[in-house]
Amino acid sequence: MTSREIRQAFLNFFKSKGHEIVPSAPIVVKNDPTLMFTNAGMNQFKELFLGEAPIKYSRVVDTQRCLRVSGKHNDLEEVGIDTYHHTMFEMLGNWSFGDYFKKEAIAWSWELLTEVYKIDKSRLYVTVFEGDLNEGLPEDIEAYNFWKEHIDPARILKGNKKDNFWEMGETGPCGPCSEIHVDCRSDQEREMIDGGTLVNADHPQVIEIWNNVFMQFNRLKDGSLQALPAKHVDTGMGFERLVRVLQNKTSNYDTDVFQPLIQLIAVAAKVQYGENEQQDIAMRVMADHIRAISFAIADGQLPSNNKAGYVIRRILRRAVRYAYTFLNFKEPFLNTLVPSLAKQFEGVFDELYKQQDFVQKVVLEEELSFLRTLVTGIQRFENYHADQHTVNGDFAFELYDTYGFPIDLTGLMAREKGWEVDMKGFETALNKQKERSRAATTIDASDWVIVNQGEETLFVGYDSLTAKTKILKYRKVSAKGKSQYQLVLSQTPFYAEGGGQVGDRGTLIDEALNETIQIIDTKKENGLIIHFSEKLPSHLEGVFFARVDGTRRQDIQGNHSATHLLHAALKQVLGAHVNQKGSLVSDELLRFDFSHFAKVSDKELMEVEQIVNAKIRENLALVEQRNMPYDDAIAMGVTALFGEKYGDFVRVIIFDENFSKELCGGTHVLYTGNIGFFKILSEGAVAAGVRRIEAITGRRAEAFVEGQERLINELKDLLKNPNDLSIAVTNLLQENSKLKKEVEKSSMEKAQQLKQVLIEKAVDINGIQFIGERVSLSTIDAIKNLAFAIKNAINNNLFLVLAADLDGKPNLTVMLSDDLVKHGLDAGKIVRELAKEIKGGGGGQPFFATAGGKDSSGLAVAIEKAKSFVV
Repeated sequence: MTSREIRQAFLNFFKSKGHEIVPSAPIVVKNDPTLMFTNAGMNQFKELFLGEAPIKYSRVVDTQRCLRVSGKHNDLEEVGIDTYHHTMFEMLGNWSFGDYFKKEAIAWSWELLTEVYKIDKSRLYVTVFEGDLNEGLPEDIEAYNFWKEHIDPARILKGNKKDNFWEMGETGPCGPCSEIHVDCRSDQEREMIDGGTLVNADHPQVIEIWNNVFMQFNRLKDGSLQALPAKHVDTGMGFERLVRVLQNKTSNYDTDVFQPLIQLIAVAAKVQYGENEQQDIAMRVMADHIRAISFAIADGQLPSNNKAGYVIRRILRRAVRYAYTFLNFKEPFLNTLVPSLAKQFEGVFDELYKQQDFVQKVVLEEELSFLRTLVTGIQRFENYHADQHTVNGDFAFELYDTYGFPIDLTGLMAREKGWEVDMKGFETALNKQKERSRAATTIDASDWVIVNQGEETLFVGYDSLTAKTKILKYRKVSAKGKSQYQLVLSQTPFYAEGGGQVGDRGTLIDEALNETIQIIDTKKENGLIIHFSEKLPSHLEGVFFARVDGTRRQDIQGNHSATHLLHAALKQVLGAHVNQKGSLVSDELLRFDFSHFAKVSDKELMEVEQIVNAKIRENLALVEQRNMPYDDAIAMGVTALFGEKYGDFVRVIIFDENFSKELCGGTHVLYTGNIGFFKILSEGAVAAGVRRIEAITGRRAEAFVEGQERLINELKDLLKNPNDLSIAVTNLLQENSKLKKEVEKSSMEKAQQLKQVLIEKAVDINGIQFIGERVSLSTIDAIKNLAFAIKNAINNNLFLVLAADLDGKPNLTVMLSDDLVKHGLDAGKIVRELAKEIKGGGGGQPFFATAGGKDSSGLAVAIEKAKSFVV
């Protein structure tokens, strides 16, 4: 079977068992502060396990793209080295939400593996949870007894909590699990050593392919386990491992999942896969990493210098480093694999196929950038002097942090010179950085306290800015030394941050006690709408009146609707390739990121602005269609955003059937005329292939225009109300330029006159010609030219210090002859020391350096202090 056939057989099998086939969620996680990336198939169903969202289908099946490169589940350093670890991988899963449990899950997994895929039963082993006394968890006798109906009890192994109790993270849904392992060794090897002894022993040919997780508990913040509202089944089968088994390969990388990419790399590198281990590792790394990079970008996560973006950049740089070092790719190559990868997943994950040009260009820009940095970093390393043949840990960290060098690359280059790396020092520097980052981002949240029973919040904010409500539950959270409370209400008019739109603010009023609680933000977390406040109401069980800040909401809505008009206008002016890549919609401004590979010209920006304002003047009515079937919405030509997870039913926002139709959960104006006026403030690049426009609407746009008009009137007054302001300013600039040239000419002439005067003032101090004088020159260039002129006249033993006051700003210049530099003097270090006297700083080259400061009264002291360097 091909990999495509294997995947489809899995989906078809569970469809025949009454499961609904659902699409993969994006790799990039939103609305869950505990995760950056989808690291398991169950992530998108977390709120169903917790009972925080209604269950639409009690049985589902899918293939979920996952990424394990951060946090608890981190496989990055093993990728490419062994035969079965990956960054991005597919997790085939069948799910039961309060429906079937252990009996059916076990029976169906056995049926699929042995009857559909026809895996030799004698090669299969299963594990069940042995229990854990410390947790008060019993042995999973139930799963053991169900397995006995299908497999010899001797092949049922008991596993500890590490191997057979599955947890997504430090908190969240969890439960005992039952793994299925397959022994891929030869018959001769199997006769010599019992496969059961190699299960969970990291043997490359005795591998886990399927895990049946029986979700029964929720791990709370205090470490205790709480029973879930209902029991669920969460299974996961590693697609790449399954393909390896069914295609009788000894490595995942030998299957048709990876070989097409590996062969492309081998041909380009002019090597043969399978002949050189280091080259093979490099090809495996490249083939694996381009998958993770491409799908992350397609799902909306661009490489960057922080958080999830940094993880993607690190993966990309790891691949480029292997390509550069072991396959001699000195020019960008990784990006050329994107079209083949996109074609491979066409019809499975179309997100990449539809965006392959954009993804390829982003990868190309990242490669170009890192290859430049890589060369610079290698030069830094070549110029490094190792003390006692050891690379200092701080220097290794500098290469890692500044130049993007993985530590193993530094280790490799060190070994080539017969050196070693101070790994302890490196780890110390790395941990300090992690601690700083963790301290800045750590959020400490207590467990939820239930006030009133209720499963989910009813959102009424599309139709009303007020609602009567009750508090369902609350918790206290602490971050950066400040504490807040998070409240979940029975119904709310507050829009939770999402889709780029900021969360609402407002009040929660207890009318009986005449108490008002300020709601300072609203966010979503795993399906819950969470209201932030700095204090709790006195009477939590009471009835409250929730009110949104209406003025702020109106400003936000104007900016959000304008964003839709802007998106449509950009497509009209720049082309259909324009797609949203991010947005921020607040009460103050709108920020819109979009795919485009050139600067948007002033003429194009003006045209976009005119189109948007024309649509505002048309006063188009909002056409909102709620709960429309997703397929129907797509069929009518709406714009859907890559990287968003849409349900079966969606909300469609239309402003003019032939202009703007988008899927959107945000709030909007009822008529475009409510936006008032649209004004673009700026346009620029934010990443490879991504541009950003910032704009304002309504009251702020009006204030901006008034401010510009006021500025123009002030300029007219200053220029005596000229008939043509532009001509008047041009004339003024030309006159100013002419005067500056005259001043510079005068300064240069004065400097030439000063040259001979200063040379004659040279004082011999211990054989050094010391000149320290305050000069009356008006420009830095004039001072610099004077210093170099003096140096040319006095070739040896020159120590020159020039002090000047440039329009109230003190300036120091130090010039040394080359022989003094060779004897150890450094102008940069000297000027930094002298700059302390003028309350400033500076630097430069060993022979020439300058400094600026704040206190001109210290210039004389600085000149006198300079003598101490030659005494």
